[in-house]
Amino acid sequence: MKAHAVPGPRRWTLPSIVTLEDVTETVAAPLMDRRPARGWWIAMGLCAIGVLVGALAIGFSLALGVGLWGNNSAVVWGFPIANYVWWIGIGNAGTLISSLLLLTRQKWRGSINRFAEAMTLFAVSMAGIFPILHLGRPMYFYWLAPYPNTMQLWPQWRSALVWDFWAILSYLLFSLLFFYVGLIPDLATLRDRPGKRGWRRLYGFAAMGWQGTPTQWRAQERLHRTLAAIAVPLVCSVHSIVGLDFAASLMPGWTESIFPPYFVVGALFSGFAMVVLIALVIRRAMGLEALIVPAHFDAMARIILAAGIVMGASYAAEWFAAIWSGEAADVRVVAYEFTGDYWPLYAAMLAGNVIAPQIFWIRRWRTSVPALVGVAVAVLIGMWLERILIILNTLSIGYVPSFWRTYAPTIVDFAILGGTVAAFTMLLLLFARALPVVSMHEVRKLVAEERG
Repeated sequence: MKAHAVPGPRRWTLPSIVTLEDVTETVAAPLMDRRPARGWWIAMGLCAIGVLVGALAIGFSLALGVGLWGNNSAVVWGFPIANYVWWIGIGNAGTLISSLLLLTRQKWRGSINRFAEAMTLFAVSMAGIFPILHLGRPMYFYWLAPYPNTMQLWPQWRSALVWDFWAILSYLLFSLLFFYVGLIPDLATLRDRPGKRGWRRLYGFAAMGWQGTPTQWRAQERLHRTLAAIAVPLVCSVHSIVGLDFAASLMPGWTESIFPPYFVVGALFSGFAMVVLIALVIRRAMGLEALIVPAHFDAMARIILAAGIVMGASYAAEWFAAIWSGEAADVRVVAYEFTGDYWPLYAAMLAGNVIAPQIFWIRRWRTSVPALVGVAVAVLIGMWLERILIILNTLSIGYVPSFWRTYAPTIVDFAILGGTVAAFTMLLLLFARALPVVSMHEVRKLVAEERG
């Protein structure tokens, strides 16, 4: 006689999700059955104002020149490059998180991977703005591409600008493909669900005739895992290239072999912090408490804690390498970090990136909303400070004392940064209204397994 299956314990979903249809209704109802809430419109309005301010700042910069920025003759890099590295780090993390969790068969992936991958697309788009602005003549940015032309002008492949151009472009295209392949079954679900005819036709067109046959499922899963296997080395190489923008130079404090892996871990660190914030907002705003549960935040908090420890070890390795080498310029940079003009920012960076995550050693704080928000914000600010201080601490006191300059950002610098933050948030708001923020087919599979 065949024994009945005993339901397993629910860890990644709540018991209120009884059937597989409950997953579909929970995720799809906010898209097709409900009008945007008042809070959504308020958030969109605030973001629109921020985008307008940022666009005006960019317009003034193009019309009047980069003298509106805080860059000077010594600190020729500044907010543009720091913001680029910060955004590309957040962007790299989304696909890395999704692909690693897929390859390691982590069951909790389905509830967070969709908006993590969307975060990648939007963050990389924001990152691409800054190198173009920093070119000086941004209208000629296409010169970075080796296209045939009558002047026989080809890119300088030893330039970090060319590396960044190809890193961003290849990563953005790949991330878009990876995102779309995982989205196809859910688009077909929305197509077949009752709702507005116009939206159903649009979803049906994007689903490309998906019928959910065994052959299609095998092909989709095989392709998705193959792309995930490609994504991990691609993400590591892309952010290693960003690290080599610094490490390939001859400036003190930058000639570090640790920079490529250090930048990859930093990307994962800031990316998970952003995913935590997005998950908290989406969970509350869209009623997804049954699918994004405290266990998800516990797992992400553990990863943030581990990354914080690695970041602390990386900072210590930088200090040790400079002091052990005995190179006067490198030692001066380390001393300047702790005692120079920017030491309060450096202390805040260490507090946000190393000290704040340590509260996650306590279990109840790993699922506490105030603690999660506080640490995630501290990490994002700390990682941004790290990016700007990598530039300032080296370029402010280079090899020639007569060329030392301090840096002070202007209101235009802050306006452009704020504009990209507003644009990123606006894209997330539009995404949450147009596409399922949780992978329905993956969560349905998880519910079936947990239900036993």
